[in-house]
Amino acid sequence: MRVLVPVKRVIDYAVKIRVSNGRVETANVKHSMNPFDEIAIEEAVRMKEKKIVSEVLCVSIGPAKAQETLRTALAMGADKAFHVEVGENEEVQPLQVAKALKVIIEKEKPELVILGKQAIDDDSNQTGQMLAGLLDWPQATFASKIEVDGKIVTVTREVDGGLETIKTSLPAIITADLRLNEPRYATLPNIMKAKKKPFEKLSAKDLGVDLSPRLQLIEVSEPPKRQGGKKVGSVDELIEKLKSEAGLF
Repeated sequence: MRVLVPVKRVIDYAVKIRVSNGRVETANVKHSMNPFDEIAIEEAVRMKEKKIVSEVLCVSIGPAKAQETLRTALAMGADKAFHVEVGENEEVQPLQVAKALKVIIEKEKPELVILGKQAIDDDSNQTGQMLAGLLDWPQATFASKIEVDGKIVTVTREVDGGLETIKTSLPAIITADLRLNEPRYATLPNIMKAKKKPFEKLSAKDLGVDLSPRLQLIEVSEPPKRQGGKKVGSVDELIEKLKSEAGLF
């Protein structure tokens, strides 16, 4: 069985986001693999180590620098990478990503696709669901535990009320939640080995997909700065402040 894991290059989770001229500042800012995609790669590699799957494929749709993200996935244990290159400042939205992934899946024929539940840059949480719809495959989102038994996958997923366990048949789409696993660090020997693993470069034209965005981002703005608190001398004064300033009554 083959597993495909899409990965995305995003601003590193530890970086403080800055907004300039209505856009998020990305120049000279550290980027890394989306944390939820790291979890997805880790889960696929663990399945390979357990002999559940035979090959782990990874794919990224992004600028030339996204190759670094794919090399990290290969160093973690993926076997082959696909890079669909787009322009440095070209935005690729979830539906376009899902359409591109559909073409790659139909060509490579993996039986399982594991994605991060969302990317931390846009927080869309849409690609996995859209991909399942385009392929007409069953889906299990927000997975905190995955068990594969032949052609049946049992997924424990996190919902508002606690945990929900579902079973589905392969092929299937699964999106990984935070508590699914803890990703490993890529070791230096594996980083060196990753340079020799198969790496295929593609374009939107090769896939026959239009990656032009359908939604336009008008402006990005930072939230207003919080104002300092005030001390009051009595309960009566507090109530008066709540009425006159906070408008709670």
